[in-house]
Amino acid sequence: MFKKKAILAAAALTLGFTLQGAHAADKQLKLIGVTVGSLGNPYFVTIVQGAEAKAKQINPNAKVTAVSADYDLNKQFTQIDNFISAHVDMILLNATDPKAIEPAVKKAQAAGIVVVAVDVAAAGANATVQTDNVKAGAISCEYLAKKINNTGNVIIQNGPQVSAVIDRVNGCKQVLAKTPSIKILSDDQDGKGSREGGMNAMQGYLTRFPKIAGVFAINDPQAIGSDLAAKQLHRSNIVITSVDGAPDIETALKSDTLVQASASQDPYKMAQTAVQVGYDIMNGKKPANPMIEMTPQLVTRDNVSSYKGWSSH
Repeated sequence: MFKKKAILAAAALTLGFTLQGAHAADKQLKLIGVTVGSLGNPYFVTIVQGAEAKAKQINPNAKVTAVSADYDLNKQFTQIDNFISAHVDMILLNATDPKAIEPAVKKAQAAGIVVVAVDVAAAGANATVQTDNVKAGAISCEYLAKKINNTGNVIIQNGPQVSAVIDRVNGCKQVLAKTPSIKILSDDQDGKGSREGGMNAMQGYLTRFPKIAGVFAINDPQAIGSDLAAKQLHRSNIVITSVDGAPDIETALKSDTLVQASASQDPYKMAQTAVQVGYDIMNGKKPANPMIEMTPQLVTRDNVSSYKGWSSH
């Protein structure tokens, strides 16, 4: 009898632990904080939409608070402090500076918040979901080289020094380095990741350099700005390629512009993946590899009609 009671007691104890464990593992997702480079860029707006859709799928009452860091590190530090004060469960972080953001990441984690880096790396983050940006820069510049018959003057229009941009430029340079007949006239000017920034940078190039065969812009807004500048200064025969595959670039590829190709990303799917990975981490399930890279596809004038676009559209 005593033995039977002991077995029952042990079973009850084990069951208690099992139920406790199940309960502890089942953390609810209530609030996500999202801080991105710039909400003026449709790409980042789509990231927020993807995060919201996935959060609502996990919990219909989940809320997403999204803010624009405007590539300002101090502003992003404050935003993360605000998220900590608001007791968010998860932060999706598009870091303005991949290394310098680490103290803010650690502070959030110390408060029990899961931090998932999105689109660019962030030191110390629980996981990172991004495009293979080296490949994106490479396929975009391979196409550019082919279009200018592997010869001529090329501009690499740089941008905010986040890991995604640095990787794209490196990917592009690796490809162009294989072609001695291509000369890079400039590779360090910051087009600010925006249409206006791209336009201003391009106006400068066109004034300084009488002969430009091609321009690689680190994102679609800069590419569109560059095309506008070339039109204003009546310059043609320039091949522009970029990275993003945004709705605006679909229009540009279907109309009379200098834009010839863009290596597409899927910000909607990226954000959805980030929220799912973050939710799994909240509940004790770490990804096999904390660096999750998505493969870019090249969108050109030839295939744009069959391009599905960002999955939110």
